[in-house]
Amino acid sequence: MTSNQMNPRRDGGARQKRITMVCLVVGLCVAWWCGVTDPARTWAQDDLGPPVNASDIQSVMNAEPVGDEPQAVAEPTGIDMLSLILRGGRFMIPIGLMSLLVVTLAVERMLSLRRGKVMPRRLVRELRRLADPVESFDPPTAYQACLQHPSPTASIVGAMLMRTGQPLGEIERTATETIGREADRYASPVRWLTLAAAATPLMGLLGTVWGMIVAFHESTSLSADRSRSEQLSEGIYTALVTTLAGLAVAIPAAIFAQYLENRIAKLFHSVEQLVFDLAPGLARFDGRRRLDSDGTLIPIQYVDGSAGNVTPPPPPPPSHAPPHAAVADSVSDSGNPAKAS
Repeated sequence: MTSNQMNPRRDGGARQKRITMVCLVVGLCVAWWCGVTDPARTWAQDDLGPPVNASDIQSVMNAEPVGDEPQAVAEPTGIDMLSLILRGGRFMIPIGLMSLLVVTLAVERMLSLRRGKVMPRRLVRELRRLADPVESFDPPTAYQACLQHPSPTASIVGAMLMRTGQPLGEIERTATETIGREADRYASPVRWLTLAAAATPLMGLLGTVWGMIVAFHESTSLSADRSRSEQLSEGIYTALVTTLAGLAVAIPAAIFAQYLENRIAKLFHSVEQLVFDLAPGLARFDGRRRLDSDGTLIPIQYVDGSAGNVTPPPPPPPSHAPPHAAVADSVSDSGNPAKAS
């Protein structure tokens, strides 16, 4: 009895222990599962970032695309012309001298070729007044006006007046030759501008060729920190400075040379027109009177071309000559042009 009564108690205790163990195992499993899943959920939230709200989504949709924003571009540095000119080398020296020559000649010719210097207004007005009408033209007064207003026009008109008494064609030919000489004298400095316009680009080209030769020569021995393309690009753009300088001098020189040549032609064409307007006023003195060196009209004396001396008048007839001889001598004397004059 005792043992049988005690067996149910033993079974009940064992069952309770098993239940307790099962509950403990289930609790441990639940605890382990919660411990594993909570860190995983935390890690997943950390990877996904903070929770996204509707306002954040709207702001993203309203924002402009990132690709449309202008990107900052590095601007190239400016070119220092003074440093480039200094790096041009010794070939910049003749180009610089040519530039000084061009500026000096251009300024000097512009001042010398003023209309008032070539054709003084007072002289032109005086000559026009004397030639109105042309039949009353007075050479001595015109010659004195030329002496009072020294200029190319005065030289040309004076050379024409000194041919007074000669045929009109000879007077006009003398005036034309004098105009050519004066125009050539005024145009001779302009030829230096033409030379500068032709030679300065060649000087610049010579400097460029020499600079490129030096750049390619230096590219054969490069240091480790420099590339061949960098060395060549620096040498070539420096060498092109001389060509730029040559063109900068040659272009204004060519423009000034052409302008001054046209101005000379225009001015001396006006002088030629004035001279040809005055020349008919000297036609009435053909073979009769000429202008002396002091500007005085004197009668023309026939000159012996072989000896270059004035032919003396024939001696008077002797007193013992017969009457018919004296009459013949008087007739011959009256027919002598020198006597008649």
